[in-house]
Amino acid sequence: MWALIFASLFFGMIVGVIYLATRFAKFFFLRKLLGKSRILRFAAGLLMTGLLASGVGFLLGAINAAIAILHLMAAWLLCDGVSRLAEWKRGRRFSKYYAGAVALCVTGVYLACGWYLANHVWRTGYELETDKQVEPLRIVQFADSHVGNTFDGEGFRELVEAMQAENPDIVVITGDFVDDDTMREDMEAACEALGTLKTTYGVYYVFGNHDKGYYAPEYRGYDGNGLIAALEKNHVRVLQDEVVPLGEHYYLIGRKDRSEGQRGTPRASMEQLTAGLDPDRYSIVLDHQPSDFDAQAASGVDLVLCGHTHGGQLFPFHRMGQWTGIDDKSYGLERREGTSFIVTSGISDWAIQFKTGCKSEYVVVDVFRASEK
Repeated sequence: MWALIFASLFFGMIVGVIYLATRFAKFFFLRKLLGKSRILRFAAGLLMTGLLASGVGFLLGAINAAIAILHLMAAWLLCDGVSRLAEWKRGRRFSKYYAGAVALCVTGVYLACGWYLANHVWRTGYELETDKQVEPLRIVQFADSHVGNTFDGEGFRELVEAMQAENPDIVVITGDFVDDDTMREDMEAACEALGTLKTTYGVYYVFGNHDKGYYAPEYRGYDGNGLIAALEKNHVRVLQDEVVPLGEHYYLIGRKDRSEGQRGTPRASMEQLTAGLDPDRYSIVLDHQPSDFDAQAASGVDLVLCGHTHGGQLFPFHRMGQWTGIDDKSYGLERREGTSFIVTSGISDWAIQFKTGCKSEYVVVDVFRASEK
């Protein structure tokens, strides 16, 4: 799947570079400077496109350069279409090539907003009622911090302070706390920040697909066991197919990630994890990938908290995982039978530095008995 995505991205960028080179060649200053030579103007357009892609790549990385080129191509096609329609309506051509300038401005503003939405973190709140006899519970959830991408270990500390200000009863981390490229220094600084949290029931964590790393441990200086040691040193409890009672009214069920099957350590089923649990208690499941909703609803759990999707990331493909069936949901709250599902867009990003179909967030969930609202 990822090979197909990256191959499509590469092919799209090649097409985009060629198309944009032909568009830049239409600018008045190039026509005036290089005359009627289409080859020279195309070469100049190719150079301008290359400089633009190289600049974005230098600042944000190659994958973001590809994304910028694709967005500019889409905007330019749209602006060319609108320009042609306007020329047809007015009965004559424009004296200058305004469509290109508008496309550049629109793309710049759009991607700047996307960068802001990815690199700034908002609070998203949910209130969930239950008929079960429970005490009120405030959960702060975050996922997909991918420490070292949009913020380092010290920057993460500021976000921890914001989450502490919510006065949570429990903080849960639903996977991809670190990335394949998160170096040991940033990982340890982020774990130390988690160690400052003060809650009623503690801080809990489940693995995502990136946390154990896809490269050799020497690359970033630690493996999955090293991450566990750093988390536990800072009083974060790591759950791998485990059930923990929270007081007298709640269960917390932490699942192994779906990707563990590829590593040779398949996870337990929801039926196995919920066997023998008291149905009068409110059960909360932590599962990085939102891909087991039917089994979770059938098991009778009350709440499932997920991450992984980054909210769908980029419009108009922000629901692609849901539409294709890779994910059960891309973002937000859904209710199936008696189970509530919340999928967060995460507080950061991996390689992509833009969010145009969502925004970065941490989640605050207030659970209370229906009669107490």
